[in-house]
Amino acid sequence: MKQKSTEVFIPGPAGRLEAKYFKNQKEKSPIAIVLQPHPQYGGTMNNRIVMEIFKSFVDNGFSVLRLNFRGVGKSDGTFDNGQGELSDAAAALDWIERENQDFSQCWVSGFSFGSLICMQLIMRRPEVSKFISVSPQPNVYDFTFLAPCPISGQIISGEKDELVSKESILDLSSRLQSQKGIEVKFDEIKNSNHFFKNKEIELNKIIDQYIKEKTEIM
Repeated sequence: MKQKSTEVFIPGPAGRLEAKYFKNQKEKSPIAIVLQPHPQYGGTMNNRIVMEIFKSFVDNGFSVLRLNFRGVGKSDGTFDNGQGELSDAAAALDWIERENQDFSQCWVSGFSFGSLICMQLIMRRPEVSKFISVSPQPNVYDFTFLAPCPISGQIISGEKDELVSKESILDLSSRLQSQKGIEVKFDEIKNSNHFFKNKEIELNKIIDQYIKEKTEIM
C-alpha cells in the first residue's frame, strides 16, 4: 500500500511555509526533515532527489516533513540568501517535534543548497542525532563552520559532479574524518552527476542502507 503524505502549512518567520508531511502512527517513531535545493535555480520540495530521500525515511518508519522555503510554491516571503532559509528549516524542525513529542531520534537531511542548510542546522540544534547531506558544494559555500561537526552522518556525492570540484569534497572529507567522537560516512556514486541522473536507484540504496544501520539500535 502506498504511504500518503498530506499538505500542511506551518508557521515560519516570514509567514506560512508550505510542506508535505507523513505521520508514522507507531509510538516513539523517529522524525526527519528534508531540505530542498536552491530556490533560484528551480529547487522545490518536489525535486526528485528530495522525494527519494523523503521516501527512504517513510519506508524506514519515520515521521517526515519536506518543505518549500520562503518564496517557493505557496510559502510566504522572498529568498534570503540562506539566512532566512535556515530559520525556515528551524521552524520546520520545531513543528515536527511538536507533532511527535515522544520521538526516538531526530534526523536532518538536504540536497545541494539544502545540504548546506542541513549542516548549518545541526550546529544549532543539539537534539539532532544524525544527518544525510546529498551533493554538498564546499567549493561554492564555506563549510568551515563545521568546527567541530557535532554529530555523525552521511555525505553523498556524484563522482562526476559538474558543479563541485573533487578537491573540495576530499578536503571536506579529510577535515571531518580527522575529528574524534563522530563518524561521517562519505559515499561516492560512480559516473553520477550533481543531480544523480539515471542513478536514483543507487542513491536510494545507499541512503536506505545508512538509515537502516543507524536506526537498528532503537
